[in-house]
Amino acid sequence: MTSPSLYRRAARGASGAVLAALLCAVCAPAFAVQDAKAARYYEDALSRYEKKDLEGAIIQLKNAIQIDKNMLPVQMLLGKALLQTGEVVAAEVAFNEALRLGVSRAEVVLPLAQAVVAQGKHKLLLEQAQFATAGLPPDVQMQLLLMRAAASADFGDMRSAWKALEEARAFDPRSPSTWLAEVPLRIRARQFREASEAVARAVALAPNLPEVQYQKGAMLHVQGDLRGALQAYDATLLKEPEHIEARVARAGLYLDLGQQADAAKDIEEIQRLAPKEPRGAYLRALLAERDNKPADARAALRDVVDLIDPVPIDFIRYRPQMLMLNGMAHFALNQREKAKPYLEIFQRSQSNSPATKLLAEIYLTEGNVGRSIEVLEAYTKAQPGDSQALTLLAAAHMSQGRHARASTLMQDALKTKDAPELRTALGLSMIGAGQVGNAVAELETAYKRAPDQTRAGAALVGLYLRGGQVAKAVAVAESLVKRQPGNPSYFNLLGMAQGQAGRMPQAKAAFEQALKLDDTLVPAQLNLAKVEIAGKAYDAAAARLNAILKADEKNTEAMFEQAVIATRRDQTAQAQQWLEKAVDVAGPRDLKAGLALVDFHLRGARPVPALEAAKRLSAKAPDDLSVLIAYARAQLANGDSGGAKTSLTGATRYAEFNTVVQVEIATLQIAASNLPGAAYSLEKALSGRPDFLPAIALLTDVETRQGEFAKAEKRAKEVIDKNPKRAIGYSLAGDIARRRGQVGPAIDAYRRAHQVEPSTDTVIRLFNALSVQGDGSAGLQLAVDWVKTHPGDLVTRKALANAYARAGNLQMARSTYEGLAKTGRDDPEVLNNLANVLVRQKDTAGAIKVAEQALAAAPGNARVIDTLGWALFKHGQLDRALQLLRDARLREPANPEIRFHLAAALAHAGRKTEAREELEAALKVPTTADWSAEANALASALK
Repeated sequence: MTSPSLYRRAARGASGAVLAALLCAVCAPAFAVQDAKAARYYEDALSRYEKKDLEGAIIQLKNAIQIDKNMLPVQMLLGKALLQTGEVVAAEVAFNEALRLGVSRAEVVLPLAQAVVAQGKHKLLLEQAQFATAGLPPDVQMQLLLMRAAASADFGDMRSAWKALEEARAFDPRSPSTWLAEVPLRIRARQFREASEAVARAVALAPNLPEVQYQKGAMLHVQGDLRGALQAYDATLLKEPEHIEARVARAGLYLDLGQQADAAKDIEEIQRLAPKEPRGAYLRALLAERDNKPADARAALRDVVDLIDPVPIDFIRYRPQMLMLNGMAHFALNQREKAKPYLEIFQRSQSNSPATKLLAEIYLTEGNVGRSIEVLEAYTKAQPGDSQALTLLAAAHMSQGRHARASTLMQDALKTKDAPELRTALGLSMIGAGQVGNAVAELETAYKRAPDQTRAGAALVGLYLRGGQVAKAVAVAESLVKRQPGNPSYFNLLGMAQGQAGRMPQAKAAFEQALKLDDTLVPAQLNLAKVEIAGKAYDAAAARLNAILKADEKNTEAMFEQAVIATRRDQTAQAQQWLEKAVDVAGPRDLKAGLALVDFHLRGARPVPALEAAKRLSAKAPDDLSVLIAYARAQLANGDSGGAKTSLTGATRYAEFNTVVQVEIATLQIAASNLPGAAYSLEKALSGRPDFLPAIALLTDVETRQGEFAKAEKRAKEVIDKNPKRAIGYSLAGDIARRRGQVGPAIDAYRRAHQVEPSTDTVIRLFNALSVQGDGSAGLQLAVDWVKTHPGDLVTRKALANAYARAGNLQMARSTYEGLAKTGRDDPEVLNNLANVLVRQKDTAGAIKVAEQALAAAPGNARVIDTLGWALFKHGQLDRALQLLRDARLREPANPEIRFHLAAALAHAGRKTEAREELEAALKVPTTADWSAEANALASALK
């Protein structure tokens, strides 16, 4: 139970939060079917996990999954347990399943990163959107950046490694972890003085931390100070006897010092702690060799290769020690062909290592002298090698996407001969170059001079449709049909124009005529299916699309329309499958399905997959305007305002003076907190259409936000003067006054707006302003009067219900929410808020019933899950309540109320230590929320 409302309406009257966008039908189903037995399996597994009985925990977690595979806390704990037992592939699967079910990325990103790196898939850590740092809590960002620094170093990209390390340190310069992470980077660069300084900083900050002593030992070890290194390793193992890295390093050091007996003890302990550790086997081989036991040495070397060979090479590609071990082991066993690939990969990252000599020897025995010399001198980096073919034909340039060059060629040609066919070619090349205005002019000239230039006419139809000039499009399409009545493609164009004009019967007739002329014409088949979809003839449309796909299984347009049908039928999972399938087979310039997939994930509140889809699009078409806008939206959803600003700057440039698009870009710039960028986009928009009211209104809002009140007031006054019977100018004046803290004048302006053009927007603005002034009764009366005459205005009814709940008038809140619920819209916000009210009225049985309905409508929403969990807890159903509250906390760990609810349930279950941790997080930031008193009382009781 989070608040009387899951979201607050923005002052401008638009929906201030996006609960509806959080609906995610591909998430876990409603929790109504959860089995209490599964919850008990989880609690038992958690207890075992805390006692380090990992195998027992995994068994119990798998038992829980057998009952319900959609239990989010189970998947998370399973991933952690599997990660600790070294089952990193299975751990990754569990963590990804938790992500699919809706876990907060902040909860899963670090262990998932560990699982990925443990498999050698470093590239994923650096490139996948789910590992982006934006939007994560500072401490998680810092740890993730340190992992990215290490991964970049393994790639040999030291610039990126240092950049990541510096970004991590900026969060907390006094964190010893950042200085510890610097040590291996310095050692790799053989900057031993700097490594010593980093160790000294770490020691000063955390002298008793085992990892500090270990890194100090590693630094001294490579410098040749073996006695100093030994002391540091001793100190590490004194505090953490199970520190494998320190144990391995000390065993090797003992061998270097000739202390075989001491080395044998450490090797034996390594075998006990980590029997599958190949370094332990290699140390055994070295020890046996020192003891003159060749058979034992060869047996130990075989253990090394037996442990490493089955592991896919990609899993250890960035583990230089493992690569070197296996290469040297195979070499010592005279298996040089097997040694070669490991040593080659190792040499690429560490070309100065002595192991390079082994690789050079292998090349020599193969007779590859030149290659041997190369690796001994140094390995030369390969050049990318992507070259572009040059061509003189404009058609070839256009087919390769080189439209600017094609335009230049055609303009040169026109200087010698002004022919319609050349102007047609020039116009077509200009379309590709984005010079749409010039393209239209050239094509109109060509078509007017020579109506037989049907390519120009067909292109004009498309351009007119894109520009909203439907009447012109219909006229040209009709002229094409009249000139060539046997051409089915022109009937298809005519149908498209008629459809955009809203003349669906005429559009259908045109498409049917096209198919009479050629029943294999796929564009006409697709367009006819679209007409059927618009008419809700879904079965007929699906059958038509299936026929298209049967003939061409890679037809992305048909897949896209199948996704549309699935969406209309509320088949969200199928819609996603169709879009993903279309993206997989789409060509380099086919962006439609990819753009739709980004939008699909954003609507479903899945920012990480949205960003992944946007990145995939950007790789195909980095300069496409629609892609840049989609990328910016995905970046904003992931909290990456900086990246969004960069994308939107490019979009502003490519949009040129397209007024509507520039307004869209400006709206996104505001969301990215880039007010100057928004102002620039709006000024470009208004330079093309100075009287475009949406752009004027938004620019006024931007100026108000920037504190440029004089400019904003002047612009608002001009809007009022030109549109005295429109609300927009008065609303803008109210916004300016409100920003200045002048509540009275703001109310006067909003009241005037409501008088001249009453609407939901104006009533909500005035309602909010009255509430800010503290005149709650006047605001309530305004909303009550409005709802009486506008009972269908669900937005205002919802705001009224929320106001009743905030004011503590639970009976009126309940009756208003119940009235909204009876509209049959299954609004999860309304249902959730009603459940909250019922809990506050102690009608927990009723609250559970309503909360179940809310959860069915919004299965992945943490706050709805929390409401149901809290209602169950208050009703005495602890097992199921605890499971739901754990789930909600994993989805939204930054929500203090959810963490308080979980703490209360944990305390009741006797898990006081865990309860204290959750309560401490809940109360970290002081709050006056209605639950704070209960939380503070619980904190006192748990002391």
